[in-house]
Amino acid sequence: MEWQPLDFERPIFDLDRRLEDLKNHSDKHDVDLDPAIKTLEAKLRETQRQIHDNLTAWQRVQIARHTQRPFALDYIERCFTNWIELHGDRRFADDTAMPCGLAMLGSQRCVVITHQKGRNTKENVMRNFGSAHPEGYRKALRLMRLGEKFGIPVISLIDTPGAFPGIGSEERHISEAIAVNLREMMRLRVPIIAAVIGEGGSGGALGIGVADRVLILENAYYSVISPEACSAILWRDRRHAAEAAEALKLTARDLLKLEVVDEIIPEPEGGAHRDYDLVAANVGRALRQAVEQVSEIPIPELLEKRYQKFRRLGVFTGGKTVNASAS
Repeated sequence: MEWQPLDFERPIFDLDRRLEDLKNHSDKHDVDLDPAIKTLEAKLRETQRQIHDNLTAWQRVQIARHTQRPFALDYIERCFTNWIELHGDRRFADDTAMPCGLAMLGSQRCVVITHQKGRNTKENVMRNFGSAHPEGYRKALRLMRLGEKFGIPVISLIDTPGAFPGIGSEERHISEAIAVNLREMMRLRVPIIAAVIGEGGSGGALGIGVADRVLILENAYYSVISPEACSAILWRDRRHAAEAAEALKLTARDLLKLEVVDEIIPEPEGGAHRDYDLVAANVGRALRQAVEQVSEIPIPELLEKRYQKFRRLGVFTGGKTVNASAS
C-alpha cells in the first residue's frame, strides 16, 4: 500500500521521493552517491522528528482520520484469534457499522464490540462511514449481556465520528439506545476494556466506552463533538476547526492529563498506518495487560471502581458571585 501523505507531511514525502530517486539512480548507473544519500537521509530524519514531535491537535485529528489507518477488523485479524462474528439486535436488523462477536485474546475468551469504517466508497456505504444506528448499540448490548452470562470480559474498539443522526435513527430511538448502554455497561458484572483506535466522536463513541480501563492510541482523539461542528457553533464557520481542536483538549496527552483515559498506546512514527503489525502488537499487548489487571479485582469492588471512575470526570469551579445590590 503506497503511503498517502497528509498536507503537513508533504516535506517528508518529497524528501522520501528524492531519496528513493537518488538510490535508484545510483544503482542504475553504478555511481557512488553514498555521501549525498547519507546527507539526505539525515535531513529526512530531522524533518520527520521536527514534524512528528510537534504535532498540533488538528494534525492528530487528521492522522486519526487517515484513510489508510488500520480499522477495527485489522486489529481483530492481528490481535485476536478464533473470531466469530455474531449478527443482529433481535429487534430490527444487523448493523454492519458495528461488527461484534466472540474471539480469543491470547488464552482469554472475550466479547469484542467494534466500530468499522470502509476503505473506499463502496465499503463506506456498507459500513455507513462507521456511524452506527440504534440496532448497532442494541446488538452490542446483547453481546455484552452474553459475556456477562458466561463470565467473560468485554473489549470495545472505538472508531467512529459519531452515531448516525438520520431520520431512521431518530425513529428507532438512537438516544435511548445509547443511554441504555451507558446505564447497563456501568453495572455489567464482567471486566470491560475500551480502546479508542481512531476517532472517538461524541455519544456514538461513549455508547460502547463505559469501561474499567480506557486506552487510546497516541494519535487517536476522543471528544464530545467534532472540531468542525464545534467551529460551526462557536464561530459560525467550519474553517476554525484547528482552533476548536486545541480548545477541546481531545488529544491522547490531554485526555490522560484530565484522567479521561488510563493509558496511551504508542504508534509508529507518522501514525498507525505506517506499520500495521507494529501498532497491532502494541494494542494487543496493552489489551492483554489491561484484561489481566482488571480480572484480578473482585466484581463488587470492580463495579464500585467503575462508578467512581466516571463520577470523577468533569470538575467544575464556580466564579465569583456578583452582588446585584452593590451596583
